[in-house]
Amino acid sequence: MFCFQCQETAKGKGCTVKGVCGKEETTSNLQDLLIYNLKGIAVLAEGLKAGGVDVGRDVGLFVAKGLFTTITNANFDDTSLVLWIKQSLEVKKELKDKLDALTPGPAKDSLLKKIVGLFVAPPEAAGEIALHDSALWFDDNEPNYQKKAQTVGVLATQNEDVRSLRELLILGLKGVAAYADHAAVLGVEKDEIYGFLLKALASTTEDLSVDEMVGLVMKTGECAVTTMAALDEANTNAYGNPEISEVNIGVGDKPGILISGHDLKDMEELLKQTEGTGVDVYTHGEMLPANYYPAFKKYSHLKGNYGSSWWKQNEDFETFNGAILMTTNCIIPIKKKNTYKDRIFTTGVVAYPGIKHISAIEDGRTKDFSGVIKVAKNCAPPKEIETGTIVGGFAHNQVLALADKVVDAVKSGAVKRFVVMAGCDGRQKGRAYFTEVAEKLPQDTIILTAGCAKYRYNKLNLGDIGGIPRVLDAGQCNDSYSLAVIALKLKEVFGLEDINDLPISFDIGWYEQKAVAVLLALLFLGVKGIRLGPTLPAFVSPTVLNVLVDKFDIKPIGDVDADIEAMMQGK
Repeated sequence: MFCFQCQETAKGKGCTVKGVCGKEETTSNLQDLLIYNLKGIAVLAEGLKAGGVDVGRDVGLFVAKGLFTTITNANFDDTSLVLWIKQSLEVKKELKDKLDALTPGPAKDSLLKKIVGLFVAPPEAAGEIALHDSALWFDDNEPNYQKKAQTVGVLATQNEDVRSLRELLILGLKGVAAYADHAAVLGVEKDEIYGFLLKALASTTEDLSVDEMVGLVMKTGECAVTTMAALDEANTNAYGNPEISEVNIGVGDKPGILISGHDLKDMEELLKQTEGTGVDVYTHGEMLPANYYPAFKKYSHLKGNYGSSWWKQNEDFETFNGAILMTTNCIIPIKKKNTYKDRIFTTGVVAYPGIKHISAIEDGRTKDFSGVIKVAKNCAPPKEIETGTIVGGFAHNQVLALADKVVDAVKSGAVKRFVVMAGCDGRQKGRAYFTEVAEKLPQDTIILTAGCAKYRYNKLNLGDIGGIPRVLDAGQCNDSYSLAVIALKLKEVFGLEDINDLPISFDIGWYEQKAVAVLLALLFLGVKGIRLGPTLPAFVSPTVLNVLVDKFDIKPIGDVDADIEAMMQGK
């Protein structure tokens, strides 16, 4: 295996024996093979589009879901991945049949040749058109999957810089795909998102110039902005705009269900189905922001948030005592000493060996959580691990409602600087940097956050500035879009031409591929001088890093005191 898609990859270079995340070699290989087939689907879809054939949204959504299930800490189950591969072969077969059905002849050849690089015409086969191998591989013999996977993974691209740009693109697409899937679950789909996923994925089979590949990476940032805006639209239309909220972090005396991950539709269904059952619901990890939405506040059995970040779930799930529902990525391997394996369930793109999976029924969106509820009723109430409240709900609509107050605080000098500390949390000890930065930032600074990075400092008593809390939590990682909207609005209010002229610094923690999509979105919006940590991505080669440094002034996090001093000076 070779996998370097997450921040914790072995030795900062790549996992080659077993994933630091817990992923086995066979699992990694199957994920590589699935991505290979998704590339083939994209090649075929682009060919059909060139021939004037509409491939439909279902193909784009399938590719999005397929990419999503390969994201870090989502699918550890080889059986599930084999099913994904078989489905991808079926989709490819359907598209290949449509392509073959196009009227043969010069007109067909001409159309196909318009997609440069997707169709290779070897010199020894002058005039003939051969599809890229990923589009032609239809072997449904399961024992051959591992053998094929070993030839099509990341290292199949030998040139380091080409590999770096292709993987940066693919990993960004994984993040975009995750957000697109969340939006689709709530009924918001956009053809331009699926269209770009297919075009960009197909491009990774082409021999493009460095400039062309960099251009596609930047277009991924643009697509990420579009996708996060679509998800924001989906969430707020369904559940209202997040409101400033105090969230309880203590426990009640009834049995409970702990819901983790990111999917708000699952949250809605769970709250509906648990109402009046005597079972309480608690959020965990990235589900914390669900407590900010008006539609969920009407449920009195939504008790608050339990525990901390995703990487502490072995401890949190154990002491919770009740049933657990994992809705999206962020599941981690269950240790032998843990007892919660019989009371945890997965749904959506998540899968784990030996854990019951809950699929959608009827309309493809509704799910039956009666099995989760049944388990919960037979469990003890959660063990109390902390008490008090935390404050959040500062998405763009709420902050812009306070715009006058914020602007006045800046003009009066009460607020000297905003520091965006959004992104991911993780196990690495170096992430204590973000806690220390939060503690040491001057009292006239405000932290803007989104994502699970907040757990490094959202329970600290950092006070407020004239009634404005010094930590403004916009929500989940996808709500980093809100931070961009806020920054762009402030740029407009202050009459500035460049977002980089604002008193805002970016000090970002990253872990997995959704953070890559967010980073590319910020670069597309023109943000420069981003500090990134705790380490720089292993999939970025020295040459590609130099391009990002020269164009966007990306830099690694460093010494806490030195970084704070530089940020306060706008550097």
